[in-house]
Amino acid sequence: MMKFKGTILLVDDEAHIRKFIGLVLRQFTDCKLIEASNGEEGVALYTEHRPDLVLLDVNMPKLGGLETLKQIHALDPQCAVIMLTSLATRQIIEEASELGALNYIRKDTPKEEIAKAIQETIEANFDLTETE
Repeated sequence: MMKFKGTILLVDDEAHIRKFIGLVLRQFTDCKLIEASNGEEGVALYTEHRPDLVLLDVNMPKLGGLETLKQIHALDPQCAVIMLTSLATRQIIEEASELGALNYIRKDTPKEEIAKAIQETIEANFDLTETE
């Protein structure tokens, strides 16, 4: 099985969530992980690094996840974004999908399921074959 070697931008205002998701990602990727603690920082880091994938929290201070998603999508309409949240309301899920989010993961989901959801999204949206 090929490991995803791209760059992942993780945007979440909670340090323990960033640490947890980082550990989950290391199980099945060789990614370069960039972390942002709020949406404004996330947009700035997206602009600077153009990561392959963004994991984006919905509820954050300064700039919320949906607004951050809008700004990142404006920079790159092809960007791959997975939303992370502790509150999955149907309205937010639908809005995130309309804004281009590929997937939606609740933070209270068991670790194995979070890993599986991220992995499936990567496999569905990236070519993981070796290009040498």
